[in-house]
Amino acid sequence: MKGTIFSIEDFAINDGPGIRTTVFLKGCPLRCAWCHNPEGWSPLPEMMHKPGGDELCGKEMESAALVALLRKDRDVYAMNRGGVTFTGGEPTLQTDFLCEVLDGLSGIHTAIETSGYCRETDFCRLLERLSLVMIDIKHPDPALHRRYTGVDNAPILRNLSILKESGKPFVARVPLIPGVNDSEEAMTGIRDLLAGAPGLQRLELLRYNSAAGAKYPMLGLEYNPPFDASVQPVVHQVFQGINTLIL
Repeated sequence: MKGTIFSIEDFAINDGPGIRTTVFLKGCPLRCAWCHNPEGWSPLPEMMHKPGGDELCGKEMESAALVALLRKDRDVYAMNRGGVTFTGGEPTLQTDFLCEVLDGLSGIHTAIETSGYCRETDFCRLLERLSLVMIDIKHPDPALHRRYTGVDNAPILRNLSILKESGKPFVARVPLIPGVNDSEEAMTGIRDLLAGAPGLQRLELLRYNSAAGAKYPMLGLEYNPPFDASVQPVVHQVFQGINTLIL
């Protein structure tokens, strides 16, 4: 099969354990108000108007070609307890392609960074092939989730339940957005969603990326976040008993 990819980054250290290769797949159904990768929204290649000149963002690759590219560094992964991470965009939009790639990476640690917004059948197909899941949790409240991401969080919560019940190792990631999900109520809701998950390795709280809007003009878009981006988010002490990192 063919998939559409907009970046492959070597020697990544923040996308799972060890030294990794991170593959960015194009296409995302969410429109998070703080997104710093808007070039991952469209599932199709598109032109970015960068200061140094126009650049095509996204290219098609056959699954076999991507597997061959990734497997050439398998010795590096083994020496550093690393592997390959798939992110986006939302990588579950290309589940068929991704399953083919994962099937070709047997023996290599594989991870996915996902919003969890996908069909349960697709989520389960990927889950059985992955070593680690990194799932983003934006907001526990359905109305506020829809307001700030453009989609309902019901599919995400269903897939989170599946993930918890599976026992698969996972990392929960929360982008801390000032005035959006940094309230004590929202954080308590996130804590409750993660309760009783035997596979939860840690919770990562990700501070708002102040450079989030830099790429929007390159795509002919405007960045107008509906929150005060100059304010530092608040971290409430509600995650007792959960291994928590603030990044």
